[in-house]
Amino acid sequence: MLNQKRHVDLLTAFPILKRLLRSRSFQPGMMLLTLFVFTLVILTGLFGTPAGSRNFGIIFVWIVWWGLLIIMLVPFMGRFWCSICPIPAPGEWLQRRNIITKRLPKLRTLNKRWPRRFKNMWLQNFGFLAVALFSVIILTRPQVSAWLLLSFIMLGVVLSVFYKNRVFCRYVCPVGGFIGLYSMTSPLEVRVNDPSVCLTHTSKDCVTGNEYGYGCPWMVYPGRLDRNIDCGMCMECLKTCPKNNIALNLRPFGTDLTVQKAHKLDEAYKAFIMLACAMVYSIVLLGPWGELKNAANMQSLPHWLAYATGFLTFVLVLVPGIFGVFSSASWLLMKRSLPLRKVFIDFAYTLVPMGLAAWVAFSLGFVLINGSYALSVLSDPFGWGWNLFGTAEAPWVPAAPQLIAFLQTGVLVAGLLFSVQTGYKIAREQVGRHRKAFTVMLPNSFFLTLVTVVFMWLYLG
Repeated sequence: MLNQKRHVDLLTAFPILKRLLRSRSFQPGMMLLTLFVFTLVILTGLFGTPAGSRNFGIIFVWIVWWGLLIIMLVPFMGRFWCSICPIPAPGEWLQRRNIITKRLPKLRTLNKRWPRRFKNMWLQNFGFLAVALFSVIILTRPQVSAWLLLSFIMLGVVLSVFYKNRVFCRYVCPVGGFIGLYSMTSPLEVRVNDPSVCLTHTSKDCVTGNEYGYGCPWMVYPGRLDRNIDCGMCMECLKTCPKNNIALNLRPFGTDLTVQKAHKLDEAYKAFIMLACAMVYSIVLLGPWGELKNAANMQSLPHWLAYATGFLTFVLVLVPGIFGVFSSASWLLMKRSLPLRKVFIDFAYTLVPMGLAAWVAFSLGFVLINGSYALSVLSDPFGWGWNLFGTAEAPWVPAAPQLIAFLQTGVLVAGLLFSVQTGYKIAREQVGRHRKAFTVMLPNSFFLTLVTVVFMWLYLG
Protein backbone atom coordinates (compact mmCIF):
# COMPACT_ATOMS: atom_id res chain seq x y z
CA MET A 1 0.00 0.00 0.00
CA LEU A 2 1.51 3.30 -1.14
CA ASN A 3 -0.07 5.58 1.39
CA GLN A 4 0.25 3.53 4.53
CA LYS A 5 -0.05 5.83 7.54
CA ARG A 6 2.20 5.82 10.54
CA HIS A 7 0.49 8.04 13.07
CA VAL A 8 1.07 8.84 16.74
CA ASP A 9 -1.79 10.42 18.68
CA LEU A 10 -0.23 13.22 20.72
CA LEU A 11 -3.35 13.53 22.87
CA THR A 12 -2.85 9.96 24.09
CA ALA A 13 0.90 10.32 24.45
CA PHE A 14 0.61 13.61 26.37
CA PRO A 15 -2.58 13.75 28.48
CA ILE A 16 -1.66 17.24 29.71
CA LEU A 17 -1.87 18.46 26.11
CA LYS A 18 -5.35 16.99 25.82
CA ARG A 19 -6.47 18.75 28.99
CA LEU A 20 -5.03 22.02 27.71
CA LEU A 21 -6.73 21.79 24.30
CA ARG A 22 -10.07 20.74 25.81
CA SER A 23 -10.05 23.79 28.03
CA ARG A 24 -12.44 26.50 26.82
CA SER A 25 -9.96 29.13 28.01
CA PHE A 26 -6.86 28.15 26.04
CA GLN A 27 -7.81 29.19 22.51
CA PRO A 28 -9.60 32.45 23.49
CA GLY A 29 -6.64 33.29 25.71
CA MET A 30 -4.23 32.90 22.81
CA MET A 31 -6.56 34.89 20.55
CA LEU A 32 -6.77 37.72 23.08
CA LEU A 33 -2.97 37.83 23.15
CA THR A 34 -2.67 37.94 19.34
CA LEU A 35 -5.53 40.45 19.18
CA PHE A 36 -3.58 42.75 21.49
CA VAL A 37 -0.55 42.57 19.19
CA PHE A 38 -2.80 42.98 16.15
CA THR A 39 -4.35 46.12 17.67
CA LEU A 40 -0.89 47.52 18.33
CA VAL A 41 0.02 46.78 14.70
CA ILE A 42 -3.02 48.74 13.50
CA LEU A 43 -2.36 51.69 15.81
CA THR A 44 1.34 51.95 14.99
CA GLY A 45 0.53 51.65 11.29
CA LEU A 46 -2.03 54.45 11.39
CA PHE A 47 -0.33 56.83 13.81
CA GLY A 48 3.33 55.81 13.90
CA THR A 49 6.29 56.81 11.80
CA PRO A 50 5.95 56.28 8.03
CA ALA A 51 9.48 54.82 7.99
CA GLY A 52 8.87 51.09 7.64
CA SER A 53 12.08 50.00 9.36
CA ARG A 54 11.13 52.02 12.48
CA ASN A 55 7.45 51.01 12.61
CA PHE A 56 6.26 48.12 14.80
CA GLY A 57 3.44 47.26 12.39
CA ILE A 58 5.68 46.70 9.38
CA ILE A 59 8.46 44.88 11.23
CA PHE A 60 6.28 42.61 13.35
CA VAL A 61 3.81 41.66 10.63
CA TRP A 62 5.95 41.32 7.52
CA ILE A 63 9.20 40.12 9.13
CA VAL A 64 8.56 38.58 12.58
CA TRP A 65 5.06 37.12 12.04
CA TRP A 66 5.66 36.22 8.42
CA GLY A 67 8.98 34.52 9.17
CA LEU A 68 7.49 32.60 12.09
CA LEU A 69 4.48 31.57 10.00
CA ILE A 70 6.15 30.40 6.82
CA ILE A 71 9.42 29.03 8.23
CA MET A 72 8.13 27.35 11.39
CA LEU A 73 4.37 27.16 11.95
CA VAL A 74 3.02 26.08 8.56
CA PRO A 75 5.68 23.45 7.74
CA PHE A 76 5.60 21.83 11.18
CA MET A 77 2.23 22.70 12.74
CA GLY A 78 -0.07 23.12 9.76
CA ARG A 79 -2.98 25.39 10.50
CA PHE A 80 -2.10 26.07 14.13
CA TRP A 81 -1.93 29.80 13.36
CA CYS A 82 -5.57 29.72 12.17
CA SER A 83 -6.59 28.49 15.63
CA ILE A 84 -5.15 31.58 17.35
CA CYS A 85 -5.50 34.16 14.55
CA PRO A 86 -7.07 37.39 15.88
CA ILE A 87 -8.83 38.36 12.65
CA PRO A 88 -11.94 36.14 13.04
CA ALA A 89 -12.06 36.59 16.82
CA PRO A 90 -14.42 39.62 17.08
CA GLY A 91 -16.86 38.11 14.60
CA GLU A 92 -16.82 34.72 16.29
CA TRP A 93 -17.30 36.22 19.75
CA LEU A 94 -20.14 38.35 18.38
CA GLN A 95 -21.87 35.22 17.07
CA ARG A 96 -21.39 33.45 20.41
CA ARG A 97 -22.12 36.52 22.55
CA ASN A 98 -19.28 35.29 24.72
CA ILE A 99 -15.55 34.76 24.59
CA ILE A 100 -14.89 31.70 26.74
CA THR A 101 -17.93 29.81 28.00
CA LYS A 102 -20.76 28.53 25.83
CA ARG A 103 -23.74 30.67 26.80
CA LEU A 104 -26.12 30.35 23.84
CA PRO A 105 -27.49 27.10 22.37
CA LYS A 106 -27.12 28.52 18.84
CA LEU A 107 -24.97 31.13 17.11
CA ARG A 108 -26.52 34.58 16.66
CA THR A 109 -26.41 35.46 12.95
CA LEU A 110 -28.86 36.28 10.18
CA ASN A 111 -28.50 32.63 9.08
CA LYS A 112 -27.87 33.39 5.40
CA ARG A 113 -26.61 30.57 3.20
CA TRP A 114 -23.11 30.98 1.79
CA PRO A 115 -23.47 30.71 -2.04
CA ARG A 116 -22.64 27.24 -3.28
CA ARG A 117 -20.55 28.61 -6.18
CA PHE A 118 -18.21 30.23 -3.65
CA LYS A 119 -17.64 27.07 -1.60
CA ASN A 120 -14.12 26.70 -2.94
CA MET A 121 -10.79 28.52 -2.97
CA TRP A 122 -11.31 30.89 -5.88
CA LEU A 123 -12.18 33.93 -3.72
CA GLN A 124 -9.05 33.28 -1.68
CA ASN A 125 -7.01 32.96 -4.87
CA PHE A 126 -8.16 36.28 -6.28
CA GLY A 127 -7.93 37.94 -2.88
CA PHE A 128 -4.30 36.86 -2.56
CA LEU A 129 -3.54 38.10 -6.07
CA ALA A 130 -5.12 41.46 -5.26
CA VAL A 131 -2.90 41.79 -2.19
CA ALA A 132 0.15 40.54 -4.08
CA LEU A 133 -0.29 43.16 -6.81
CA PHE A 134 0.16 45.89 -4.20
CA SER A 135 2.62 43.98 -2.04
CA VAL A 136 5.56 46.35 -2.39
CA ILE A 137 3.37 49.24 -1.28
CA ILE A 138 1.83 47.22 1.56
CA LEU A 139 5.22 46.01 2.80
CA THR A 140 6.78 49.45 2.94
CA ARG A 141 3.98 51.86 3.92
CA PRO A 142 2.65 51.37 7.46
CA GLN A 143 -0.67 53.14 6.88
CA VAL A 144 -1.52 51.02 3.84
CA SER A 145 -0.58 47.89 5.74
CA ALA A 146 -2.74 48.92 8.71
CA TRP A 147 -5.78 49.69 6.55
CA LEU A 148 -5.43 46.34 4.80
CA LEU A 149 -5.37 44.41 8.09
CA LEU A 150 -8.22 46.52 9.46
CA SER A 151 -10.28 45.74 6.36
CA PHE A 152 -9.71 42.01 6.96
CA ILE A 153 -11.05 42.15 10.50
CA MET A 154 -14.02 44.33 9.46
CA LEU A 155 -14.88 41.95 6.63
CA GLY A 156 -14.69 39.05 9.08
CA VAL A 157 -17.16 40.81 11.41
CA VAL A 158 -19.57 41.69 8.58
CA LEU A 159 -19.59 38.12 7.26
CA SER A 160 -20.13 36.76 10.78
CA VAL A 161 -23.28 38.86 11.04
CA PHE A 162 -24.78 37.28 7.91
CA TYR A 163 -23.35 33.75 7.96
CA LYS A 164 -22.79 31.15 10.66
CA ASN A 165 -19.34 29.99 11.69
CA ARG A 166 -16.04 30.99 10.09
CA VAL A 167 -17.09 31.70 6.50
CA PHE A 168 -14.37 34.35 6.26
CA CYS A 169 -11.63 31.89 7.25
CA ARG A 170 -12.90 28.99 5.15
CA TYR A 171 -13.72 30.76 1.89
CA VAL A 172 -12.45 34.36 1.87
CA CYS A 173 -9.23 34.96 3.84
CA PRO A 174 -6.30 35.28 1.38
CA VAL A 175 -3.85 34.20 4.07
CA GLY A 176 -5.96 31.25 5.19
CA GLY A 177 -6.00 29.98 1.61
CA PHE A 178 -2.28 29.41 1.31
CA ILE A 179 -1.94 28.27 4.93
CA GLY A 180 -4.54 25.61 4.17
CA LEU A 181 -2.80 24.54 0.99
CA TYR A 182 0.64 24.25 2.58
CA SER A 183 -0.75 22.68 5.78
CA MET A 184 -1.19 19.50 3.72
CA THR A 185 2.58 19.03 3.96
CA SER A 186 2.56 19.33 7.75
CA PRO A 187 3.28 16.37 10.06
CA LEU A 188 0.39 17.41 12.33
CA GLU A 189 -3.29 16.59 11.73
CA VAL A 190 -6.62 16.53 13.55
CA ARG A 191 -8.55 13.36 12.71
CA VAL A 192 -10.85 10.83 14.33
CA ASN A 193 -9.38 7.70 15.89
CA ASP A 194 -12.01 5.39 14.44
CA PRO A 195 -14.35 6.52 11.63
CA SER A 196 -16.73 3.65 12.39
CA VAL A 197 -17.47 5.20 15.78
CA CYS A 198 -18.62 8.37 13.99
CA LEU A 199 -20.83 6.36 11.62
CA THR A 200 -22.78 4.80 14.48
CA HIS A 201 -22.98 8.00 16.54
CA THR A 202 -26.23 9.53 15.34
CA SER A 203 -26.32 12.82 17.24
CA LYS A 204 -23.13 14.13 15.55
CA ASP A 205 -22.29 16.52 18.39
CA CYS A 206 -19.13 17.65 16.58
CA VAL A 207 -21.38 19.17 13.89
CA THR A 208 -24.38 20.32 15.93
CA GLY A 209 -22.62 21.20 19.20
CA ASN A 210 -23.64 20.30 22.76
CA GLU A 211 -23.35 21.69 26.26
CA TYR A 212 -19.54 21.41 26.10
CA GLY A 213 -18.95 23.25 22.85
CA TYR A 214 -20.07 24.43 19.43
CA GLY A 215 -20.44 22.58 16.17
CA CYS A 216 -17.33 22.76 14.02
CA PRO A 217 -16.68 26.47 13.22
CA TRP A 218 -15.03 25.37 9.93
CA MET A 219 -18.17 23.49 8.85
CA VAL A 220 -16.35 20.17 8.68
CA TYR A 221 -17.55 16.72 9.72
CA PRO A 222 -14.48 15.24 11.44
CA GLY A 223 -15.63 11.70 10.67
CA ARG A 224 -14.83 12.27 7.00
CA LEU A 225 -11.90 14.64 7.41
CA ASP A 226 -8.92 13.41 5.40
CA ARG A 227 -6.99 16.62 4.61
CA ASN A 228 -5.67 19.51 6.71
CA ILE A 229 -6.79 22.08 4.15
CA ASP A 230 -10.36 22.00 5.51
CA CYS A 231 -9.53 22.00 9.25
CA GLY A 232 -8.65 25.11 11.27
CA MET A 233 -7.32 23.09 14.22
CA CYS A 234 -9.55 25.00 16.66
CA MET A 235 -10.12 21.71 18.56
CA GLU A 236 -13.81 22.48 19.12
CA CYS A 237 -14.52 18.87 18.07
CA LEU A 238 -12.28 17.66 20.90
CA LYS A 239 -14.49 19.55 23.34
CA THR A 240 -17.80 18.30 21.95
CA CYS A 241 -17.02 14.67 21.06
CA PRO A 242 -18.70 12.45 23.71
CA LYS A 243 -17.00 9.36 22.26
CA ASN A 244 -13.44 10.50 22.97
CA ASN A 245 -12.71 9.84 19.30
CA ILE A 246 -10.64 12.91 18.30
CA ALA A 247 -6.90 12.57 17.75
CA LEU A 248 -4.09 15.04 17.17
CA ASN A 249 -1.77 12.91 15.09
CA LEU A 250 1.92 13.16 14.32
CA ARG A 251 2.31 11.69 10.83
CA PRO A 252 4.71 11.61 7.84
CA PHE A 253 5.14 14.89 5.99
CA GLY A 254 2.85 15.44 2.99
CA THR A 255 0.35 12.70 3.76
CA ASP A 256 -2.59 14.73 2.38
CA LEU A 257 -1.04 15.46 -1.01
CA THR A 258 -1.83 12.06 -2.46
CA VAL A 259 -5.54 12.04 -1.50
CA GLN A 260 -6.42 12.26 -5.19
CA LYS A 261 -10.20 12.01 -4.83
CA ALA A 262 -10.12 15.45 -3.23
CA HIS A 263 -7.91 17.18 -5.81
CA LYS A 264 -9.56 20.29 -7.25
CA LEU A 265 -8.78 22.90 -9.89
CA ASP A 266 -9.12 25.85 -7.47
CA GLU A 267 -6.51 24.27 -5.18
CA ALA A 268 -4.27 23.46 -8.14
CA TYR A 269 -4.40 27.10 -9.17
CA LYS A 270 -3.58 28.13 -5.62
CA ALA A 271 -0.40 26.05 -5.99
CA PHE A 272 0.44 27.84 -9.28
CA ILE A 273 -0.29 31.26 -7.80
CA MET A 274 1.83 30.69 -4.73
CA LEU A 275 4.80 29.27 -6.63
CA ALA A 276 4.72 32.02 -9.25
CA CYS A 277 4.30 34.75 -6.63
CA ALA A 278 7.33 33.42 -4.71
CA MET A 279 9.32 33.79 -7.91
CA VAL A 280 7.99 37.30 -8.63
CA TYR A 281 8.65 38.43 -5.05
CA SER A 282 12.19 37.08 -5.24
CA ILE A 283 12.80 39.00 -8.47
CA VAL A 284 11.16 42.26 -7.38
CA LEU A 285 12.12 42.47 -3.70
CA LEU A 286 15.51 40.71 -3.63
CA GLY A 287 16.74 41.18 -7.18
CA PRO A 288 18.97 43.94 -8.54
CA TRP A 289 16.35 45.34 -10.94
CA GLY A 290 15.50 48.70 -9.38
CA GLU A 291 13.20 49.83 -12.20
CA LEU A 292 11.03 46.77 -11.71
CA LYS A 293 10.76 47.50 -7.99
CA ASN A 294 9.89 51.12 -8.75
CA ALA A 295 7.13 49.98 -11.12
CA ALA A 296 5.72 47.61 -8.47
CA ASN A 297 5.92 50.47 -5.98
CA MET A 298 3.59 52.49 -8.26
CA GLN A 299 6.13 55.19 -9.03
CA SER A 300 3.88 56.02 -11.97
CA LEU A 301 0.51 54.58 -12.94
CA PRO A 302 1.51 53.50 -16.49
CA HIS A 303 4.55 51.64 -15.15
CA TRP A 304 2.46 49.93 -12.46
CA LEU A 305 -0.20 48.94 -14.99
CA ALA A 306 2.50 47.38 -17.15
CA TYR A 307 3.87 45.57 -14.08
CA ALA A 308 0.40 44.38 -13.06
CA THR A 309 -0.34 43.08 -16.55
CA GLY A 310 2.96 41.21 -16.67
CA PHE A 311 2.45 39.90 -13.13
CA LEU A 312 -1.03 38.49 -13.80
CA THR A 313 -0.01 37.03 -17.15
CA PHE A 314 2.97 35.29 -15.58
CA VAL A 315 1.02 33.94 -12.61
CA LEU A 316 -2.27 32.96 -14.21
CA VAL A 317 -1.27 32.06 -17.75
CA LEU A 318 2.45 31.50 -18.31
CA VAL A 319 3.30 29.24 -15.33
CA PRO A 320 0.14 27.07 -15.56
CA GLY A 321 0.59 26.98 -19.34
CA ILE A 322 4.17 25.71 -19.18
CA PHE A 323 3.16 23.23 -16.50
CA GLY A 324 0.31 22.10 -18.78
CA VAL A 325 2.80 21.27 -21.53
CA PHE A 326 4.73 18.97 -19.17
CA SER A 327 1.47 17.46 -17.87
CA SER A 328 0.45 16.75 -21.46
CA ALA A 329 3.71 14.87 -21.94
CA SER A 330 2.90 12.73 -18.86
CA TRP A 331 -0.60 12.20 -20.23
CA LEU A 332 0.80 10.92 -23.53
CA LEU A 333 3.27 8.67 -21.70
CA MET A 334 0.38 7.02 -19.84
CA LYS A 335 -1.30 6.54 -23.24
CA ARG A 336 -4.21 8.85 -22.36
CA SER A 337 -5.56 6.36 -19.83
CA LEU A 338 -6.89 9.22 -17.69
CA PRO A 339 -8.48 12.56 -18.63
CA LEU A 340 -5.87 15.26 -19.28
CA ARG A 341 -7.62 17.59 -16.82
CA LYS A 342 -7.18 15.02 -14.02
CA VAL A 343 -3.50 14.53 -14.83
CA PHE A 344 -2.99 18.32 -14.87
CA ILE A 345 -4.74 18.81 -11.53
CA ASP A 346 -3.20 15.80 -9.77
CA PHE A 347 0.36 16.71 -10.73
CA ALA A 348 -0.21 20.33 -9.69
CA TYR A 349 -0.10 19.09 -6.09
CA THR A 350 3.60 18.32 -6.58
CA LEU A 351 4.04 22.11 -6.59
CA VAL A 352 2.88 22.35 -2.98
CA PRO A 353 6.18 21.20 -1.34
CA MET A 354 8.15 23.08 -4.01
CA GLY A 355 6.14 26.26 -3.44
CA LEU A 356 6.48 26.05 0.33
CA ALA A 357 10.23 25.52 0.00
CA ALA A 358 10.44 28.54 -2.34
CA TRP A 359 8.62 30.73 0.18
CA VAL A 360 10.83 29.49 3.03
CA ALA A 361 13.95 30.22 0.97
CA PHE A 362 12.65 33.66 0.00
CA SER A 363 11.72 34.45 3.61
CA LEU A 364 15.11 33.36 4.96
CA GLY A 365 16.66 36.00 2.73
CA PHE A 366 14.94 38.98 4.26
CA VAL A 367 14.04 37.67 7.74
CA LEU A 368 17.69 36.96 8.63
CA ILE A 369 18.86 40.21 7.06
CA ASN A 370 16.19 42.47 8.59
CA GLY A 371 15.13 40.60 11.75
CA SER A 372 17.27 42.76 14.06
CA TYR A 373 14.94 45.71 13.42
CA ALA A 374 12.51 43.95 15.81
CA LEU A 375 14.62 44.90 18.83
CA SER A 376 14.45 48.64 18.19
CA VAL A 377 10.71 48.76 17.38
CA LEU A 378 9.90 46.79 20.54
CA SER A 379 11.13 49.73 22.58
CA ASP A 380 9.83 52.39 20.21
CA PRO A 381 6.80 50.89 18.37
CA PHE A 382 5.49 54.18 16.99
CA GLY A 383 8.89 55.63 16.15
CA TRP A 384 8.22 58.54 18.50
CA GLY A 385 11.54 58.40 20.33
CA TRP A 386 10.47 56.05 23.18
CA ASN A 387 12.84 53.55 24.77
CA LEU A 388 10.54 51.22 26.74
CA PHE A 389 12.93 48.27 27.13
CA GLY A 390 16.28 49.96 26.49
CA THR A 391 16.65 48.51 22.98
CA ALA A 392 15.54 51.50 20.89
CA GLU A 393 19.07 52.14 19.68
CA ALA A 394 19.85 48.51 18.90
CA PRO A 395 21.80 48.51 15.64
CA TRP A 396 20.74 46.77 12.47
CA VAL A 397 22.78 43.56 12.37
CA PRO A 398 22.13 40.98 9.62
CA ALA A 399 22.04 37.46 11.06
CA ALA A 400 24.43 34.93 9.52
CA PRO A 401 24.53 36.56 6.06
CA GLN A 402 27.27 34.15 4.95
CA LEU A 403 24.96 31.18 5.62
CA ILE A 404 21.82 32.42 3.90
CA ALA A 405 22.71 31.10 0.44
CA PHE A 406 23.54 27.66 1.87
CA LEU A 407 20.27 27.56 3.81
CA GLN A 408 18.28 28.60 0.75
CA THR A 409 19.98 25.96 -1.37
CA GLY A 410 19.31 23.25 1.20
CA VAL A 411 15.65 24.22 1.51
CA LEU A 412 15.13 24.31 -2.27
CA VAL A 413 16.79 20.91 -2.78
CA ALA A 414 14.68 19.44 0.03
CA GLY A 415 11.58 20.92 -1.60
CA LEU A 416 12.57 19.43 -4.95
CA LEU A 417 13.07 15.95 -3.50
CA PHE A 418 9.81 16.19 -1.55
CA SER A 419 7.96 17.25 -4.71
CA VAL A 420 9.48 14.49 -6.84
CA GLN A 421 8.55 11.92 -4.21
CA THR A 422 5.00 13.29 -4.17
CA GLY A 423 4.90 13.13 -7.97
CA TYR A 424 5.99 9.48 -7.90
CA LYS A 425 3.25 8.59 -5.39
CA ILE A 426 0.64 10.36 -7.50
CA ALA A 427 1.86 8.64 -10.69
CA ARG A 428 1.92 5.27 -8.92
CA GLU A 429 -1.70 5.65 -7.89
CA GLN A 430 -2.58 6.69 -11.45
CA VAL A 431 -0.84 3.90 -13.37
CA GLY A 432 -0.07 1.27 -10.73
CA ARG A 433 3.26 -0.17 -11.83
CA HIS A 434 6.60 1.18 -10.59
CA ARG A 435 8.37 1.40 -13.96
CA LYS A 436 5.38 3.03 -15.63
CA ALA A 437 4.96 5.52 -12.77
CA PHE A 438 8.64 6.41 -12.97
CA THR A 439 8.30 7.11 -16.70
CA VAL A 440 5.09 9.11 -16.34
CA MET A 441 6.53 11.40 -13.66
CA LEU A 442 9.67 12.28 -15.66
CA PRO A 443 8.20 15.38 -17.41
CA ASN A 444 6.87 16.65 -14.08
CA SER A 445 10.24 16.05 -12.42
CA PHE A 446 11.95 17.99 -15.21
CA PHE A 447 9.59 20.94 -14.62
CA LEU A 448 10.29 20.84 -10.87
CA THR A 449 14.04 20.74 -11.49
CA LEU A 450 13.76 23.67 -13.89
CA VAL A 451 11.89 25.70 -11.27
CA THR A 452 14.52 24.86 -8.64
CA VAL A 453 17.32 25.97 -10.95
CA VAL A 454 15.57 29.29 -11.59
CA PHE A 455 15.19 29.94 -7.87
CA MET A 456 18.84 29.03 -7.24
CA TRP A 457 19.90 31.37 -10.00
CA LEU A 458 17.87 34.14 -8.37
CA TYR A 459 19.38 33.54 -4.92
CA LEU A 460 22.91 32.49 -5.80
CA GLY A 461 23.48 34.04 -9.19
